[in-house]
Amino acid sequence: MDNRVTINIEAGVADVRLARPEKMNALDIPMFNAISDAIAQVGARSDVRCVVLSGEGRAFCAGIDLGALATSPELSDLGPRTHGDANLFQNIAWGWRTCPVPVIAAVHGVAFGGGFQLMLGADMRIATPTCDVSMMEMRWGLVPDVAGIALLRGLVREDVARDIVFTGRRMTGAQAAELGLVTRIADDPLAEALDMASAIAASSPDAMRAAKRLLNMPASSSAHDLLVAESTEQAALLASANHREALGAAQEKRAPVYRDIAD
Repeated sequence: MDNRVTINIEAGVADVRLARPEKMNALDIPMFNAISDAIAQVGARSDVRCVVLSGEGRAFCAGIDLGALATSPELSDLGPRTHGDANLFQNIAWGWRTCPVPVIAAVHGVAFGGGFQLMLGADMRIATPTCDVSMMEMRWGLVPDVAGIALLRGLVREDVARDIVFTGRRMTGAQAAELGLVTRIADDPLAEALDMASAIAASSPDAMRAAKRLLNMPASSSAHDLLVAESTEQAALLASANHREALGAAQEKRAPVYRDIAD
C-alpha cells in the first residue's frame, strides 16, 4: 500500500491509520489506492469484527492534495464504476459504509474536503471538540465527489446539508456533533474509538454484520421491505451454529446478573 496506510489487527479490531503525516494525510493517488486496498483487505477477513480509522500526525486528513492531483490522468474520466457503485475516489468513503463490519473514525486536527467525506463514510465518528472540519469543495469551484452527498443525506436535515455544502463553512468537532455529523466528542478520540471497537468485537460477529446490513438499507425502503429483511436476517442467525454458541455464552454471563436482581 506504498506505506500510505497501516493496518494492525488485534483481538478482532483492525486499527487502520492514514500514514502520510508530513502532508497531514492529504489524498493523492497512492493514498486513494492504499485506502481502497485497506477497505478490501479488512472487509475480506473473517477475523475482523470492527475497524478503527484514524490519521497519524497532526490531522485526520487535510483533503485532496491539489498539487499532486492537478495533472493526474485518473481525473480525466470519473464515470467508470470501478468499485461497485463507486469510482476509486468515492470508494475511499463509500467503501467504509459498505464494509461488512462496523467502522469508527477517530478524528483530530482537521478533516477537510475529501477528508471530511472520508470521515462520513464511517458508521460512527468520534472527534476532538476543537478539531476543524469542513466540506469545502465549493471554495475551489467543485462539488463534493468523494461520496459526500450520498453520505450526508440521512445524517442531517436537508437544509443543514445544503448549508454545509453551499457555504463550505468550517466547524469545530463540538459544532459538528451538535448537527449530528459527529457521534460524540472526546479529548482522545482514538482511545475512545478503540475502546468502543473492543466492546463491539466482543459481540457476535454474525449478528453485528447482519445489523450493519439492515442499517445500510436505503432510508426510502418501505416498511414491508425493512420488516422482511429483519425477519430474514434473524432467521439465518437463529438457525446458525454460531448463534447457538453465542447464546449459550451470553446466558452464562447473564446468570450472575439475574441472581443479583433476584436477591
